[in-house]
Amino acid sequence: MHQPMEELMVFARFEEATGRIWDMVQQWKLLAQDTIGKQIIRSADSIGANLVEGDGRYSKADALHFFVIARGSARETCLWVKRAQERRLVSTHEAEALLQLLADGMRMLNNLITYRRNTPTPKT
Repeated sequence: MHQPMEELMVFARFEEATGRIWDMVQQWKLLAQDTIGKQIIRSADSIGANLVEGDGRYSKADALHFFVIARGSARETCLWVKRAQERRLVSTHEAEALLQLLADGMRMLNNLITYRRNTPTPKT
């Protein structure tokens, strides 16, 4: 039986990171919000959106396509977290916590991608 993406731990990990990122960016000055802030929010929001869109696709190939896009958005989000840390917009501790959440989510997502690739397509 299919469990919706929104109920999976992989989705929860990324949603937690996205919520933290939103709250974090709210505290930044306008220049930082307008540059790094918009980019990191877009990339973080894109992770969950692509996971849900892929989960809603009929074919395995379509689903995997969106899951791979979500993985790319997760990697992009890591880049923006590191950039925010380098520019002293976020503490080392906060950056490490976010990067760990994202790494956990990416590990789970890689497992999901592998599982879906190796699961036979049901006959209709």
